[in-house]
Amino acid sequence: MRVEYNAPVILTFSLLALLIHIINVFFIPNFTIHFFLVKPTMDLLNPLDYFRLVSHVLGHSSWNHLFSNLVLILLLGPILEEKYGSRKFIFMIFVTALSTGLINILFLSTGLLGASGIAFMFIILASIVGRKNNAIPLTFILVAVIFFGTEVTRAFQVNNISQTAHIVGGICGAAFGFKNR
Repeated sequence: MRVEYNAPVILTFSLLALLIHIINVFFIPNFTIHFFLVKPTMDLLNPLDYFRLVSHVLGHSSWNHLFSNLVLILLLGPILEEKYGSRKFIFMIFVTALSTGLINILFLSTGLLGASGIAFMFIILASIVGRKNNAIPLTFILVAVIFFGTEVTRAFQVNNISQTAHIVGGICGAAFGFKNR
């Protein structure tokens, strides 16, 4: 029996996030903040700010932050990557990262770091995978009500979690799920 690199996009994404966190923790302090944090404002003349709009999904603030995102990504990602194909899946991740980065800069006054928008895109997208014809799966409705209700409620709490990224990721997941059967 051999080990298979079964979900190349998800495994590469996960390994990059892990490597970046290891570099940040053990070798270059503030590496993550310098290269992967979307700042509340964007310098249109700074190429690094454009990179950060999508790279923020690879940086994490702590081991717990990283592992909580990777559990969802590694659980749901391979199923979704197999369903949609690697190219389409990279596009979905890129669009979700860019969307959460842009929304953060345009509407929020905080930084953004981490892959939770991607994880929540996967959660909503996974609830639509079995969709047939023009039907809306009941699992999607239940997951969406629970997910969006929880995130809207948490948005009024003081914490270091971007419920906006979660909500934008969920919206992207719904859009991708209903667009791609």
